[in-house]
Amino acid sequence: MKKNAQTGARELKGAKKSRGICYLVGAGPGDPGLLTLRGRECLSRADVVIYDYLSNQELLGFAPEGAEKIYAGKIAGQHALHQEETNALLVNHTRAGKCVVRLKGGDPFLFGRGGEEAAALAAAGLRFEIIPGVTSAIGGLAYAGIPVTHRLRNSVLTIFTGHEGPGKESSSIDYKAIAAAPGTKVMLMGLKNLATVTRELARAGMAVETPAALVRCASMANQQTLVGTLGTLASLAEEAQFQAPALAVFGEVVNLRESLNWFEARPLFGRRIAVTRTRRQAGGLIEALRELGADAYELPTIRIDPPADKTAFVEALADVRGYDWIVFTSPNGVEAFFNAFFAAYEDARDLGGARLAVIGNGTAKKVREYHYAVDLIPKEFVAESLLKEFKELNVEHLRILLPRAAGAREVLAVELEKLGAIVDDVPVYQTVPETEDVTGGIKRFRDEGADMITFTSASTATHFTALGLPMPEGLKTASIGPVTSAEMRSLGLAVDLESAQHDIPGLVDAILRFYIA
Repeated sequence: MKKNAQTGARELKGAKKSRGICYLVGAGPGDPGLLTLRGRECLSRADVVIYDYLSNQELLGFAPEGAEKIYAGKIAGQHALHQEETNALLVNHTRAGKCVVRLKGGDPFLFGRGGEEAAALAAAGLRFEIIPGVTSAIGGLAYAGIPVTHRLRNSVLTIFTGHEGPGKESSSIDYKAIAAAPGTKVMLMGLKNLATVTRELARAGMAVETPAALVRCASMANQQTLVGTLGTLASLAEEAQFQAPALAVFGEVVNLRESLNWFEARPLFGRRIAVTRTRRQAGGLIEALRELGADAYELPTIRIDPPADKTAFVEALADVRGYDWIVFTSPNGVEAFFNAFFAAYEDARDLGGARLAVIGNGTAKKVREYHYAVDLIPKEFVAESLLKEFKELNVEHLRILLPRAAGAREVLAVELEKLGAIVDDVPVYQTVPETEDVTGGIKRFRDEGADMITFTSASTATHFTALGLPMPEGLKTASIGPVTSAEMRSLGLAVDLESAQHDIPGLVDAILRFYIA
């Protein structure tokens, strides 16, 4: 016995010396914006992320690119891992000295088995930290326009689960106590047992006329809300074929939804929009569409790589002071050029006296991020409009650098040369097909389809068609401008709307007008 005790003490001491740490992070109810700053900070340095079914997978994008990502989700009858296996994963990876993030939907300690996982880490003598999250019982209902408390209506909140462990011999839910409690009652994880729960609450004395609601996918763009009473909610849910994940709320506060329903009242709510852009660039368009209520998701079809041959780019950088104009046609060209420029030069003044011309507000914004002014931007964001501006200037014998994508349209370089300019058309990046479903967008497009798909460049359309994905019935297409539209038509794609202003804000505005006209 003494030897075993000593051995156990040595093991515990060794575990405590591990540099590893496990963060039990609450992912919130679904909206990625509801992740706490501390949660995002922990994700940003994770070696391993072990995530739940109810944690939004977009949050995995906050983890380092090389982090190991392990799915440990549980849905009815389908467990990727049993709880004991999840506990063992947390312990083993933490003991190995890794930074582990256990990403859990909602809050780790509210019916999330976070207490069991923390106990397993504590028993192993390992370091851990609890990062609370926004629970759907409060935050999710707020997105449905239902405050769980209200000064003039109630000041008590009861939260209970409608799903108990299958191994329990009897229910620990005291329906009489819940029914007798004043104020709002919120049930999590009990949709399958809704008929039983509502019946038992009515038997326990809760009035069948009590206002009630179900909220599915709370805080997500595909959120659904069903309103009834304690006596009707179960039958309404069955009739509507309401699906999990969902939570139920009972109480007078449900009546406030009629005036407080802000989330589902947004103009693009319920519209599913696939965004084809590079993964790095899709965020701005997706964010703008989500602000308007759309269920927008990434479907990256291209990625940005360095040019296959860098010789011309290197030569242009070496002689950069010799140019009179530098013309940028995209934010990608700006970023590729200046990243290389500042790798070669320490002083921004080494750019010399070149004036800068751009096509589009997005390109202009990217130039200003490097603290340079824009000298020329055409009214219309296409090459032809820029050429009109240059025709009014005397560019004969002036040297012009065009740092842009390999294989870009030749019209700008050719026409500038016709005006007498000396043009160096230099590839500083290339667009290549995105070979992996890095965001799950391709799978989602196959499984769920979309109401609309956006194309922000000719290359996004080209590489989208190369994927050979089935086109959902009724799918609408949105183009950022005439060059993209021309490519879409050449590929056999319809153009249902084209942005009058050829940039991301213009595209968002065109989509909004399309749906609310």
